Amino acid sequence: MDSQGIRNAVRNALSTNQCASVSELVNEVANRLGVPRSVVAYEVMMMWKRGELELEGVPRNPVAYTFSIEGLWYWVSLSLIATSILVVTLISSGPLIYLRYGLGALMLLFMPGYALVEALYPRGDELSPLERLALSIGLSLAIVPLIGLVLNYTPWGIRFIPIVVSTNAVTIALLTIALVRKARIFEAGEERCQG
Repeated sequence: MDSQGIRNAVRNALSTNQCASVSELVNEVANRLGVPRSVVAYEVMMMWKRGELELEGVPRNPVAYTFSIEGLWYWVSLSLIATSILVVTLISSGPLIYLRYGLGALMLLFMPGYALVEALYPRGDELSPLERLALSIGLSLAIVPLIGLVLNYTPWGIRFIPIVVSTNAVTIALLTIALVRKARIFEAGEERCQG
């Protein structure tokens, strides 16, 4: 079953029962079409993100987005950055050195590109998860050398601390840009529903 057919079935189910909870709606459409509940739930979420349907009790403003489950990705990313900075700077030997290697690789080979992909494609439905992963890795492999090139012409040079600080600063800046763009899209969903 294609996504357009699932969305049409969701609209039909809502036309007969507008007071249904999300769980009831997902169960009804999944049973009617014989598709997994997760597929229907994903389509309902994407319809809500695009403003095609309104869920009662969900405020739509930038602050609500930032501190909701929708904005959780931002806080998880910031926590991962903070953890990696602590681990990479404090652990230099012992059995935890592999944790340093893992988080360091994640911070250099994935996070800068991930932040840029989130900033460039804030809606969430433009790319498949595999495309997002591949772009994140590829863009990280492009961003990190550019940061190194810029650092080469600064008084700090290409040393450990300037690389850690600048790479994470760029990543945090891109994540914040992505958060702002996603919050604007989130807020615009309400205007489309009301207008």
